[in-house]
Amino acid sequence: MSDYEQLLDYRRRVAEMYARACSPERDEAARLTEFRRERDELFRHHSQSPLPEEDRAGFQGLDYHPYDPALRYTLRVEEAEPETLALDLDGDGTTRLRRFGRVGFELGGAEVSLSLFWIEGYGGGLLLPFRDATSGRESYGGGRYVLDTIKHADLGAEAGGLVVDFNYAYNPSCAYNPLWDCPLPPPENHLPVAVTAGEKAYGEI
Repeated sequence: MSDYEQLLDYRRRVAEMYARACSPERDEAARLTEFRRERDELFRHHSQSPLPEEDRAGFQGLDYHPYDPALRYTLRVEEAEPETLALDLDGDGTTRLRRFGRVGFELGGAEVSLSLFWIEGYGGGLLLPFRDATSGRESYGGGRYVLDTIKHADLGAEAGGLVVDFNYAYNPSCAYNPLWDCPLPPPENHLPVAVTAGEKAYGEI
């Protein structure tokens, strides 16, 4: 199987995982537990795992915060001043992110907001990255993602609102392997409070 076919298989499996995570047939905690188990299996066994090959044999699973239902939101997308950010990624050239909206919510007793970005290029996709007070301490210093629809990280919509569930927050691939280049959260998506949900840092910080 070629590298492209293996990558296609990996993407399909991720899409299936997110589809199951959106299924209302079981409670949210059970869906998250299954999602994390399947994610760990992909990291351990799949040829397209972001982990370096030498780390996979001894991989014991990612480190996660416990499930917190209070950190799952259904949010109305508000208008935001459109702007295109150009990010230079060594392996992929220039990636352009177009701010198209914003979501606001309460977190840790504070009213906060995050910008939503559209990755420009063929087809495009929604990207919701963030950095918070745990970054560089409990979580990856560069920040984490909640949504990246190009790679099928999509929790859907409910009642006309965007589902933003920080229990599914995850590290970008560059957190596991320096061979990857990833768009990191711009300053406007740096939260002043801690998001104690989702994946923790991989390895030592």
